[in-house]
Amino acid sequence: MTKDEKIASLEASNAELLQRVTILEEKVMQLLQIIEKQAVKKDSSNSHNSPSQDKSKPQRNRSLRPKSKRKPGGQSGHKGHTLKMSQNPDKIEVLQSHYCTSCGSSLKGLSQRLISKRQEVILPPIIPKVIEYRQFACHCGCGHYQKADYPTGLNAPIQFGSKIVALVNYFNVFQYIPYQRLKLLFKDIFNLPISEGSIENLLKKGAIKSEPVYQAIFENIKNAKYAGSDETGAKVNGEKYWIWVWQNVQNTFLKASSSRGFDTVEQLFPKGLPDTIIGSDRWAAQLKVTSHAKQLCYPHLLRDLNYLVEVEKTDWAQDFKSLLKEALSLKQISLENAKAFSPNDYQVQDIEDKLNKLLAFPIIKEQSPLTRTFQNQLTKNRNHLFTCLYHLDVPPDNNASERAVRNVKVKQKISGQFKSGQDTFCIMRSVIDTLRKRELDVLDKLNIIMAF
Repeated sequence: MTKDEKIASLEASNAELLQRVTILEEKVMQLLQIIEKQAVKKDSSNSHNSPSQDKSKPQRNRSLRPKSKRKPGGQSGHKGHTLKMSQNPDKIEVLQSHYCTSCGSSLKGLSQRLISKRQEVILPPIIPKVIEYRQFACHCGCGHYQKADYPTGLNAPIQFGSKIVALVNYFNVFQYIPYQRLKLLFKDIFNLPISEGSIENLLKKGAIKSEPVYQAIFENIKNAKYAGSDETGAKVNGEKYWIWVWQNVQNTFLKASSSRGFDTVEQLFPKGLPDTIIGSDRWAAQLKVTSHAKQLCYPHLLRDLNYLVEVEKTDWAQDFKSLLKEALSLKQISLENAKAFSPNDYQVQDIEDKLNKLLAFPIIKEQSPLTRTFQNQLTKNRNHLFTCLYHLDVPPDNNASERAVRNVKVKQKISGQFKSGQDTFCIMRSVIDTLRKRELDVLDKLNIIMAF
């Protein structure tokens, strides 16, 4: 082999090796990207997962809120609250000395003045009262046999009164006390034996009595200017059910369904909610319903963007986070001024222009597939991002809906799955939460409802 032939062979071999190195480098980069994506785990800070599903405990305390310069605890100027003394105590105990502890002399007949007072709050023993109604009758001169009427609702020889029905529903539905513990509570604290069967019957009775109020809440939601919606899974006799919520500042309406799909929404609102602005977490069933407008939940979007920043490290995701935070600042300004923005306002025009540019920005699918998918989803829902800026009573988040359905999870963690009481729970929880939102006395109003 001549010298030139050797050089040509070596050059060919070198070119082949360079090509193999290039291919291997590309494979290494692809593997590194896969490994990097796998290293980012989805949790409550970068996805729609609930905090209870976080497997890594250090991640649980991560918040979407930026760090504040304020110190923890009560801030300067905050008024504290303490137990106040009663101006009209039920009983007064007079404490006077009868002799001197120094010399032993009697103090009888000497004038003593009040120098201080202290109060102790106690609970008296709770003893149930039994009211007996005695029905009398007589023959009228006309021959009619006249009987006095029993009070409305008194149908059995002996039954529990409306206050007990209200307490059973309050303790089980709002305080999550299961049947067995509720039975013990009534025996130990109220000195009232009550069986688990009776508890179940009283819960059903409470739901029946509350049905008109429940339907009134539903009508309020249908006619509301704004309603946030969410849903969560629940076990009913081993099967997967869904508890839906539709709520606003004044009302909470819960409904149990075997479906998480649009068919549940369609059954509730066959004509949609044409006069209502709907807040949601971007779930298809809520987005599909006919409505006046919609508002996507910013915290959910920010968590999704956190995941994109961690996995694909795109500037686009970081810029979109800044845009949402700017929108939140504008919303805060509108709340402080008690006035929504006009579409002609230069501040919202500026933020609308920024949104259009971000949605039109070219994202290469092969390099950032998740970010491109997210961009496409927001382009589809472009008109649902800044609704809260143009309507003062529309929040930029769906947190109230999440709080409403979180009660279902707490209930099932304490009491286990529903056997057949999912509808009863939804009715009573809707009524109680609505009463609380309106700052009404819950037990007093429940007693009135149960009395009818």
